Amino acid sequence: MEREQRIIKTSIIGIIANVLLAGFKVFVGIVSSSVAVILDAVNNLSDAMSSLLTIIGTKLGAKAPDKKHPLGYGRIEYLSTMVISVIIIYAGVTSLVESIKKIINPVVPDYSTTSLVIITVAIAVKLFLGNYVKNVGEELDSSALVASGLDARFDALISASTLVAAIIFLITGYGIEAELGVVIALFIIKSGVDIMKGTVSELLGERVKAELSKAVKETICEFEEVLGAYDLTIHNYGPDRLIGSVHIEVSDTLTARELDILERKITKTVTEKHCIVMTGISVYAVNTQDEEAIRIRTDVENAVKSLTDITEMHGFYLDKERESISFDVIIDFDAEDKETVLLALKNKIKENYPNHRLYITQDYDISD
Repeated sequence: MEREQRIIKTSIIGIIANVLLAGFKVFVGIVSSSVAVILDAVNNLSDAMSSLLTIIGTKLGAKAPDKKHPLGYGRIEYLSTMVISVIIIYAGVTSLVESIKKIINPVVPDYSTTSLVIITVAIAVKLFLGNYVKNVGEELDSSALVASGLDARFDALISASTLVAAIIFLITGYGIEAELGVVIALFIIKSGVDIMKGTVSELLGERVKAELSKAVKETICEFEEVLGAYDLTIHNYGPDRLIGSVHIEVSDTLTARELDILERKITKTVTEKHCIVMTGISVYAVNTQDEEAIRIRTDVENAVKSLTDITEMHGFYLDKERESISFDVIIDFDAEDKETVLLALKNKIKENYPNHRLYITQDYDISD
């Protein structure tokens, strides 16, 4: 709730700033009888749309889970970010078209005192607003706020390029506004595309951030019963709605009751420390009392280490009664032929343990 309120408050500040700036331009435009200045004020009103979209996305994303969407509506925030990225791309394309038109049909610029005052005020307001909104967005992990802040900063950049061009023209008599406009427009288009790509990537499902993955695994391994944590998966259903699952190695001597207590403790602790709801904790039983099993595990680990394409092994268990060896491995994404790597590993192990059945599961490298 606090996060939602801060996002809405920041967005309202953005709307107010743009409306006031638009009002200032309208006033100056009427006093100076400048239609261009009045039309420029309309642009500021459209900029307020970014902040309005952020509010709408945040409110919709905060809707309580229901039967149709049991994990909530948090991902709507990403959709609002995509819409804002389209607005940024549109602004860039519009600036590019206008700049190219001025290059093809150059006109002598008329930098009046009124226009320079408006440009200077616009730079100050937009730069302050952009930095403020972007910083709050990064603090609250709100991609929509970050995109809205960048939109304001791009407006400041466009105004700044116009001011630079005006100063150069007044000093040298040479106009470079159109050429400078092309460079700035291309930069804005690229930034808008990058924002959209980042949002699409989040919707598709990104790799767990290394810092978060390491922190969660360390928290889980703080329990003395846990011998290792692997295959951590975190699903993102919105900036503050994370669902996770993990595999843990534990001694094969633990009872079902002891495992139940351990899993409940892990779930509670991870939720409290990292705001991640652990919906699944799977167990690997580890031979801890059998010296022969420990020796065989060491042999298998050495075989794994001899193959550079295998990055990790875990979940080893020796079943003497069934004469079977089971474990999981992670094969590097860059390995050209994973089946060949698995076959090579099986052959190495079979050389020393020909009578044992092998059960090797290939896991995917989804977290660090």
